[in-house]
Amino acid sequence: MVAATHKLRAAGVADPARDARILLAHAARVDASRVTLIAPENLAPDIAERYDQLISLRAVRVPVSHLIGEREFYGRRFKVGPEVLDPRPETETLIETALSQPFDRVLDLGVGSGCILVTLLAERTQATGVGADVSEAACLQASANVVLHRVADRAEILLSDWFDAIVGTFDLIVSNPPYIALDEMDGLSREVRDHEPVLALTDGADGLECYRRIAPRVTDFLNPGGRVMVEIGPTQGQAVASLFQAQGLRRIRVVPDLDGRDRVVCAVRAS
Repeated sequence: MVAATHKLRAAGVADPARDARILLAHAARVDASRVTLIAPENLAPDIAERYDQLISLRAVRVPVSHLIGEREFYGRRFKVGPEVLDPRPETETLIETALSQPFDRVLDLGVGSGCILVTLLAERTQATGVGADVSEAACLQASANVVLHRVADRAEILLSDWFDAIVGTFDLIVSNPPYIALDEMDGLSREVRDHEPVLALTDGADGLECYRRIAPRVTDFLNPGGRVMVEIGPTQGQAVASLFQAQGLRRIRVVPDLDGRDRVVCAVRAS
């Protein structure tokens, strides 16, 4: 594992020791907490070969989550792959904000891996919900996670371009849309820029196009007193708040993440 750590460090990987440990556990099919009990010189040839392949892929900046096929989010492990955006800790701010008030019916626009919808349904066992995505591959991945976390009887996954295939109204609408401006893409890490779906990262413009599409239609699908909340980039709070205000939404606020950066914009439809 020492040699693997050195290889990853030389490749510029941010936390080489951690990644080397996680990948060794995956190669050996053991829990990561048991990796220290494995002597590298005693690895079976098939495990050693698998480990070397994983380290080589990580060295060219393939994300760990893509190599092991899963990522943790809000205490649960979600199946992921190159077809969907990796769940990120920052999005847990949206989860906490959503759970701060009751809801019975939730819509997740741009469902991706399903981590937001599944988490909300798992935490609110009486609730039902719909997840929509324009990507068929994302819908399949979300469906797998819905089954994995045993909320399939309360969740529906739809192929939809934002609201186009949505029917009915909801107490809560959530979304983590593509909000990275096109001119910001080159500044992303290689793991993100080269291995996550461009469709889930950027709108190909100024980063606000998706909010411009969501805002004008959101009141048609919100129950009176219902809430909408969207994840944003740290400089987009005022612009997104203004879009919601223009649609007559009330009690608009911008919620920071744990690092103090603007992360979620919330609004309420008047009763």
